[in-house]
Amino acid sequence: MLRQTLTIARNTFTESIRQPVYTVVLLVAVGGLALNPSLSAYSMETGDGDKKLLVDMGLSVVFLAGMLLSAFTATGVLSHEIEQKTVLTVVSKPVSRPLFVLGKFLGVAAAIALAYWVLSLLFLGTHRHGVMSTTRDHFDGPVIVLNLLAALVALAVGAGGNYLYNWVFTSTFVKTLAATMTVAFFGILLLGKGWVLQSPFTDLLGHGGELVEVVVGLIMIFQAVLILTALAVAVSTRLGQVMTLMICIGTFMLGAVTSSLSGKVNERLNLPHDLDVFTSLGAVLGADSSVAQKIADLGSKAIYLVVPNLQFLWPADAITQGHSLLFLDDGTFSLLAMGQVSLYAALYTAALLALAVLLFQRREVG
Repeated sequence: MLRQTLTIARNTFTESIRQPVYTVVLLVAVGGLALNPSLSAYSMETGDGDKKLLVDMGLSVVFLAGMLLSAFTATGVLSHEIEQKTVLTVVSKPVSRPLFVLGKFLGVAAAIALAYWVLSLLFLGTHRHGVMSTTRDHFDGPVIVLNLLAALVALAVGAGGNYLYNWVFTSTFVKTLAATMTVAFFGILLLGKGWVLQSPFTDLLGHGGELVEVVVGLIMIFQAVLILTALAVAVSTRLGQVMTLMICIGTFMLGAVTSSLSGKVNERLNLPHDLDVFTSLGAVLGADSSVAQKIADLGSKAIYLVVPNLQFLWPADAITQGHSLLFLDDGTFSLLAMGQVSLYAALYTAALLALAVLLFQRREVG
């Protein structure tokens, strides 16, 4: 059973990173992150405004790229396979449909994790580089040179492997880029802006451990991406690429505001902000409001219940406002926040995978 699942996951991973759209989305996100230090200089806010914008924009690019990769990749390896009837070659063998769905999810998730790793390393490098707010600011030589070398080496290996050994360019390029970017990042940690050797902990723990907080934030966002990946897999069992993409985008947008919608209802009815949703539903029904207002309030609560609360998984506000994700207000180290986020993401992902199995179990593929 495990061997079958891993085989499906491995084949799905290979197929996913070979898709041209996978590389296109990755390269567009890389370009956005590369421009981030320059674009963040226009925050028009005094103090650390530019740096806050750098973090916000960087995390947004990574998140958005993960969401798009989830939709495109899932439909490319699942919906297309169902439409072309090639799925019959798998489910006709002694492979259960739940294992098939699980293997597909693991393969897509692994492919997205590879791209996410590359984007995260680049974002951490741009964070070390800082914002180019004025002409007096100096470029960070190690960040620029080492990342460019990493990209050129990956491009050379991909092109050379394709020409000499008929390797698939996209998959070879992406896998090599992940390796070279990893080496480049460790080189950046060892080299200061003036090309002087330094301890790797200088950047990681400097400025109050801000870079570590960003790493934790990236982990939280990746868990949100996994939720969207499970959603894309579930939707792809029934719908095509366009509808899957639209549903993922709609969920992404609603998930970013669902907590605010529920909070506005509580605020209008003078309810405690931490009131559980079922108790607040009773308060909405018993409120002295018009029927239309009650329907709107119930709709907001329904969205809060059904749609994943991506705002709960969004760390940028905490990072930019100086609230630690790892330490309590009294300075005590705590993984409570990370544990709550991880548990929420795991349960939501499991629920969506169960829905995917249910939808695919009743799907006619013959």
